[in-house]
This record gives sequence, C-alpha cells and structure tokens, in this order.
Amino acid sequence: MFRIRKRPLKPEKEPELYNVLENYTDFDPPGNVMVCAMTCDEDIEHHAKILGGSYGIPVEDIQSLLEAGGLYTYPESGGVVTRGLFVCKVDPTGEAPKQTWVLDLQQTAETEQLARFSDITLIEAAERVFYRGLPKELQTRLTQKNLGLDYSKLDRSVAKGGDITYIDFRKDWSPYFKRKCTMPNGSMVETGGIQEFATLHGITVSQAEELMDQGGTLEIEDGVLACQVINNQPTVARFNSKQYAKAKELMESKDLHIMDALSEMAFNDPVLMGALRRAEGEN
Repeated sequence: MFRIRKRPLKPEKEPELYNVLENYTDFDPPGNVMVCAMTCDEDIEHHAKILGGSYGIPVEDIQSLLEAGGLYTYPESGGVVTRGLFVCKVDPTGEAPKQTWVLDLQQTAETEQLARFSDITLIEAAERVFYRGLPKELQTRLTQKNLGLDYSKLDRSVAKGGDITYIDFRKDWSPYFKRKCTMPNGSMVETGGIQEFATLHGITVSQAEELMDQGGTLEIEDGVLACQVINNQPTVARFNSKQYAKAKELMESKDLHIMDALSEMAFNDPVLMGALRRAEGEN
C-alpha cells in the first residue's frame, strides 16, 4: 500500500499594499511623511483593513472613505479632543491617484479656522493645510503624473502595474516600511512595525506601543530605550547600562530631565557620535 501524501497548503498571501515607497521623514514636521503608493489595482477591503488598524478607525468607515472620499473626525476622549482628522481625497474623474493622510491637532485647528474664514469646505481646507506643510520637492512632484517617476528606471514588477492608483502619506510605525533606531554603538537598526521593534528590544508589543504613542523612556535589561514624539513622529534610541548611568548622573548633578540628560550624554560620547557622523556621511 502506498500512502498519498498531501502537500501542505501554503498560507494565503495577503495582497500587496504598496510597491512605491519614498522617505520624507527627515524633513521638518508636519511634512515628515512616508510616501506609500501603489501602481496596481486597489484592493479596497485590504486597504481599509490596514488603514483602519493603523489609525484606530472602524474598517467600515475607512472603506466608505476610500470609495467616496471625505473626512473622519476622531471622537473626543473624556470630553477632550486628543486626535485630529483622517482625510481621503478621491478625484471623481479618476485621473489623479487617491490620497489619504492624517492631520494632527494643530493642523486640524488650522483647517477649521481656514474653512471658517475663507468660506470653503472643511475638506478643501484640510487639503490646503496638508499640502502647504509638505516639503517643496514633494509639493512639486504631486503636480506631476505618477509623482514624476521615470518608469524606465523602475523595477519591472512595479512599472507593469501602470499608473499610481493611490498614495498614503504615513507617519505611523508601519510594517510596510522601515524605521531606524539608534543603537548604543551608534549604528542604525531598521525595524518594520511594532512587533519587529518589540522583538528586537526584548519588550512586549503593548510596551512598544505605549513608548511610540507617548514617548519617554523604558528601562530594559541592559539599559534604556528613549523615544521622542514630535508631530506624531517617534524617534527612538537605545542606550546601554553604562550610558544610562552617565545620563542619570547628569540628571542629578545638573537637575535635567532624563531625556535632556540622555541627549547631553550622547553628544559627549565620542564612540556614539563618531558612528553617527560616519552614518550621516554615508547617506
């Protein structure tokens, strides 16, 4: 008797979300965005699922916005507005790619003021406020077809998808693009998403999420993680036990906040700064 062995079923692969990624996160806020675009047909259900999970918005609301465009205003938390607006811009002619972005609280206040005093719709005001905060280079490229990309120089798998169908301007720590963490020796390690970041540093996902959302420090087994959140953009550095001890000495002797003490310690650490200068010179 021969047994027929069944081949194990391969797990179903999720649809691709982005195949064009451009990093503008080094620019000053609020223009510090990651341009995440797709040249293939949009899978709206998958797109909505990912954006809903990223931004804490019900998937059905996101899907409606992706289909028709519009705004999502975050509800108040305990009577206080803590988050701004999610915006989806859809060209009714279909000629321009769909675009999504999030406005922070300051941009949202500017949007409401502009709409009120200029007698325009809230979504028109949201567009003006968002675009004027972007880097000039990106503003120019958004007026060009397909961001002005030379398709002859793109990977064939990207170029054959056709025109860009949608662009998500993102700032969250997404698994769909890499963010860097400065390590104790000055090297820069990339991680793509909260889970990968948490695994790298030996912390829980909830600890990582809290650090990214609120900033501050988190003590770990051999030192500390420090995160500064500027305009919803987290910047993370890891320090070893020796570096952390020096920072705590500075904090006590100079009456500094721990984040300021870590910054001063890093600035005066020749190994750390030397590695960072070399890294900047290579970029």
